[in-house]
Amino acid sequence: MPEKKKLLQVQHLKQYFKSGHDVTKAVDDVSFDIYEGETFGLVGESGSGKTTTGRAILQLYKPTSGKILFEGKDVIKMHSRAERLAFARQAQMIFQDPFASLNPRMTVEDIIAEGLDIHHLVKNKQERRERVEQLLETVGLNKNHASRFPHEFSGGQRQRIGIARALAVQPKFIVADEPISALDVSIQAQVVNLMIDLQKKQNLTYLFIAHDLSMVRFISDRIGVMHYGKLLEVGPADDVYDKPLHDYTKSLISAVPVPDPEIERHSHRLSYDAQKEEMDGKKRTMHEIVPGRFVRCSDDEVQHYKDVAASYEK
Repeated sequence: MPEKKKLLQVQHLKQYFKSGHDVTKAVDDVSFDIYEGETFGLVGESGSGKTTTGRAILQLYKPTSGKILFEGKDVIKMHSRAERLAFARQAQMIFQDPFASLNPRMTVEDIIAEGLDIHHLVKNKQERRERVEQLLETVGLNKNHASRFPHEFSGGQRQRIGIARALAVQPKFIVADEPISALDVSIQAQVVNLMIDLQKKQNLTYLFIAHDLSMVRFISDRIGVMHYGKLLEVGPADDVYDKPLHDYTKSLISAVPVPDPEIERHSHRLSYDAQKEEMDGKKRTMHEIVPGRFVRCSDDEVQHYKDVAASYEK
């Protein structure tokens, strides 16, 4: 079996924000890889730094330090307009809020075609219109919707327009920043299934950011768990969900509701004390506990996590 190619490598990424004398470490020494054609899910509570990580990767923020390698090239060191434009075409974003992310004064055609215009991917208005209509049909909308405005659509339809806009420049990589959190539950599965279908047909690679662990498990190949700017655990989606290693991951999963009143009645929510780790003075980095499973821990904690992993096999 051929070895999977690393499309994106995030190495020791730091994103700090200063306000007077205060410094917020939104992303604090985060490292992970995303392989071509996979979905890497990034989960955590609000304020964990997952959205900031996605925006830093796409250079919507200027990272404080670290490396972001896309196909081997460090995007932080791309200074020429041609280099930045080339990266922007390869890496797109689907935003969280389908209401705020679409310009209400622009028609759907102009919204979707914005990337086509910037990157000069169409020769004339006729080709532009045909490409937009094709994209609308690809995401399950009617080509006649091209002349309408965003306010004429439901939340789920607007998010499909946002997906069409991201697809317009034929990217390899898409950061999906909580793309379903603003949608009704009945619509969420439709949007996720569309994304899975598009991924298979167009060989897309996703960074899927969310706080809903069950949905992340459904769409992701691997999952990274963030808390207070730090990446605490990485592993295959089913393993992280069914056999969590880090205490914070266990606490997240214990809070996921089960659609069974009897089980819910007797369920036990686990707590996690982040300050305990912050105050003990130990230096923690990512360690591979078992093949493909990584946990942020100190050298003397590695054996503990190996024992936790072994306990699931008994």
